[in-house]
Amino acid sequence: MTYPKRAIINLFEMNTPGHITHGMWRLPGNSRHRYTDLGYWLELARIAEQAGFETIFLADVVGAYDVYRGSADPAIREGLQIPNNDPLLVIPAMATVTERLGFGVTFSTSYEPPFAFARRMSTLDHLTEGRVGWNIVTSYLPNAARNFGLEEEIPHDRRYEIADEFMDVVYKLWEGSWEDDAVVLDRERGIYTDPAKVHAVDHVGEHFRVAGPHLSEPSRQRTPVLMQASASKAGIDFAAKHAEVLFTADRPPGALRTNIATIQDAAVGHGRRATDLKFLVMATVITGDTQSEVDEKLRQYRSFSSAEGKFIHQSVPFHPLDHPGDITVREALEREGRSDVIAAGGLPLHLTIDQFSIAVDQAWDEKQFFAAGTPDRVADTIEHWLDDFGIDGFNLRQYHSFDTARDFGRLVTPELRRRGRLAPAGEPHRSLRNGLFGEGDRLPSRHYAAQYRRR
Repeated sequence: MTYPKRAIINLFEMNTPGHITHGMWRLPGNSRHRYTDLGYWLELARIAEQAGFETIFLADVVGAYDVYRGSADPAIREGLQIPNNDPLLVIPAMATVTERLGFGVTFSTSYEPPFAFARRMSTLDHLTEGRVGWNIVTSYLPNAARNFGLEEEIPHDRRYEIADEFMDVVYKLWEGSWEDDAVVLDRERGIYTDPAKVHAVDHVGEHFRVAGPHLSEPSRQRTPVLMQASASKAGIDFAAKHAEVLFTADRPPGALRTNIATIQDAAVGHGRRATDLKFLVMATVITGDTQSEVDEKLRQYRSFSSAEGKFIHQSVPFHPLDHPGDITVREALEREGRSDVIAAGGLPLHLTIDQFSIAVDQAWDEKQFFAAGTPDRVADTIEHWLDDFGIDGFNLRQYHSFDTARDFGRLVTPELRRRGRLAPAGEPHRSLRNGLFGEGDRLPSRHYAAQYRRR
């Protein structure tokens, strides 16, 4: 018997008032300003678990958006990912009020050393009983580089070289430093851990020197579930070697299946299986009991959307709002005297300002992965995404906290469960990795990290 593909659905979050739906913190009844309140995260976790989400996926940046208008002031004024707090610290609190919900958290390999991070993640894996994943990023904001003492960003491919060595270090710590039976808890002999089964890693590389041993005893997963978003050649190579959950997009339009196949083929080249990777997209779901209710929500959300936020977030190096919508990007740059930006390339110079504005507006990308309708229509659309695009699920974009998650859980979740597209309520707790892949808590032996295990 063939069963329908179950959806992996994450609630996309960030420890900040303004994440990716710019201006929405102003919505009536929105709780975004409560991001500093522990009660916000506890309530969100309960809602997410009841809604059947796989994880609350926490984004992060370690710098301010300061390219647009040459200043961080627009981002600060809009509350656009600043202020923001450490995403790792809210996870233990959310874990205490949930049993099945997982937590994906973002951390950069570019600016902080791997030894301390490895202990933080082991700690989280212990405290969540194996429900944590790591979104591996290399950081792209110029301000982030300056915050850590650099004059400018590390070049893109160089960041991935650093990240690759970072992974070697954490694998050695997580997978190889402690043997499975190192902790003996022998009260009679007074031996907590057998020293012969705890090992230094003695890593000496181009970017890191780490002696070890790892300070944490083995956690349930040892290595957290490895997540990544990537589209560049260096990023794809890195993902094929390391990642288990990939965040991808249909760019250029119509290329999604090809993009997925490219990464799967590369993973097979690393001795892995194509099924060792799950592919997720960013998606919007706006629902209600009636279509008129959905239409009213759409109207209200659009009325609060920030016209400038999308340009700040995308680090657009000129000022589109200062120009008529019918002139081209090239003409606008010429009016601003930005021949340097024209020469640098990367911008669609032929588009009009109006067309460019639509192209950069992630919050209202109404092409493939946008569903606004009653629960049955939304469920039909999600099934179409799963079956016709070859994806495994999506990160749910939030417009209103907590209405986006509540609406999904109250209206869409029961319909998806009825269709066999979500796990039934009350399934027993499993580690995040076992819940995603059904092959146990640990990385499979065919993963690159397995070479560091003690036999």
